[in-house]
Amino acid sequence: MKVRIKGNSIRMRITKTEVSQFCRTGYIQEETQFVNSTFTYALSSQADAYAITAKFEENKLTIVLPLEGIQNWENSEKVGFGNSISLTDGKTLSLLVEKDFTCLEDRGEDESENYPNPKLQH
Repeated sequence: MKVRIKGNSIRMRITKTEVSQFCRTGYIQEETQFVNSTFTYALSSQADAYAITAKFEENKLTIVLPLEGIQNWENSEKVGFGNSISLTDGKTLSLLVEKDFTCLEDRGEDESENYPNPKLQH
């Protein structure tokens, strides 16, 4: 699972194996350890969620998706889910969760678990 954060925008990309596990169990998480703390990031599904949302509590970022929306995601061509949430200060939090595709150019990363990039298919 990859997390990209820029300002009020959060994007998670997940591999085939992670999509499969998420669709099966409704939950995946990873951790990044620092000298003095651990940052945890997770993807969770909930039956009572009506749209993608996020929460940050005790050094843990959790993006929540509606359970109904992920039920056939693994076997569908749907790339991902997105939402913009209005914050109390008038700003917006943008969220995006999507399948991780192979890069168009080799970056020296292991992409064996990524989805084939549709731009490379003819």
